[in-house]
Amino acid sequence: MSVRLGTSSPLRHSTAEEWAKNQVALGCKAVVFPVQSDEGLEKIDEYKKAAEKHDLMIAEVGIWRNALSLDPEERSRVRNYCVEQLRLADYLGARCAVNVSGAFGPRWDGGYKANFTDEARREIVQMIREIIDRADVKNTYFTMEPMPWMIPTGPKDYVHLLEEVDRDRFAVHMDIINMINSADRYFHADEFVDECFDLLGSKIRSCHIKDVHLRSEYTFQLEECGPGCGEFPLRHYVSRINDLGDGMPVILEHLDKDEEYIKFMNYLKGELNGLY
Repeated sequence: MSVRLGTSSPLRHSTAEEWAKNQVALGCKAVVFPVQSDEGLEKIDEYKKAAEKHDLMIAEVGIWRNALSLDPEERSRVRNYCVEQLRLADYLGARCAVNVSGAFGPRWDGGYKANFTDEARREIVQMIREIIDRADVKNTYFTMEPMPWMIPTGPKDYVHLLEEVDRDRFAVHMDIINMINSADRYFHADEFVDECFDLLGSKIRSCHIKDVHLRSEYTFQLEECGPGCGEFPLRHYVSRINDLGDGMPVILEHLDKDEEYIKFMNYLKGELNGLY
């Protein structure tokens, strides 16, 4: 089965049915669920049924909060939210609920030296176990999106984290661009793609797609950009995703406007012809 393209944008809409029709019209076969766990079961069910009616795979339930907050009250609130979002993913039969591991500083997704201490690693392992154990899910997985400046930063680190957490419902979210954080990975991107899928392929539940560009200014500066605006071997990346089978979702993200999602989805449909 070919990959299922989707976007992280719900696009402008006023009803669940309109949301689903807009996604299908754009060529999406996978979606990020646009309703949160605290918005009420009636609304959740409206979107769930619309996705089912239009054969839209629910790829991800997003979390995007710092479960390692230095404020104890905020940390408790976020972890409760993580549990509820993971339970929502389970109710929906989503491929995964996804977050980043978290940061030891004021910015929720910021880069800090403290993110890489032994204490940080122990906290991350404990946090993941706690959320999975409390949620007690059967139909989905909890995943960490890799980041350039927090654990895990690469495939070997992710393998290590999977072993440390030691929970059946902990799996992999593949955002390969977030792991392009060095000259070696940038200039040997094809080899890095292969390393990621050789080590993590069987554990991947959902993937993101975007691009990366090397700026000409000193020092070494990489910037995230829309597909086709950088140098990453996107077709090779998606061909390795496609090899996994199972109709893996591939989600376009981090664009500012609906018009940009439409533009870059159309680019991907041409660039990935035969793979989706």
